[in-house]
Amino acid sequence: QVQLVESGGGWVQPGGSLRLSCAGSGFSFDDYSIGWFRQAPGKEREGVSCISSSGSSTFYRDSVKGRFTIARDNAKKTVYLQMNALKPEDTAVYSCAAAPAGDLYCSGTQFYIGKYGDFGQGTQVTVSS
Repeated sequence: QVQLVESGGGWVQPGGSLRLSCAGSGFSFDDYSIGWFRQAPGKEREGVSCISSSGSSTFYRDSVKGRFTIARDNAKKTVYLQMNALKPEDTAVYSCAAAPAGDLYCSGTQFYIGKYGDFGQGTQVTVSS
């Protein structure tokens, strides 16, 4: 059974940094792509970034390119999202989810959001002065 637990959220001033973690258990972690999502109040959930099972492919939505970096450590069954130069519009609940089938649902140009499930409980990120 896929279980994902996020951590690392908090409050930060504009321009600050946070590193989120997504720890997996109960499944073969290195066979799954992992995606980060976020949902702001009153808005739909959106895909932020994904990393393929091998870590060889990553995807970022345009609004976070150059500021966010996704990485994974399969030995620790953990995916990280380093967020730098944070903006107030990055404020949201961030959650991670998994997609099976190796590298199929995350490439450098595609993030197949609909293939991801088993979302964690999320972690709040608040960017304000």
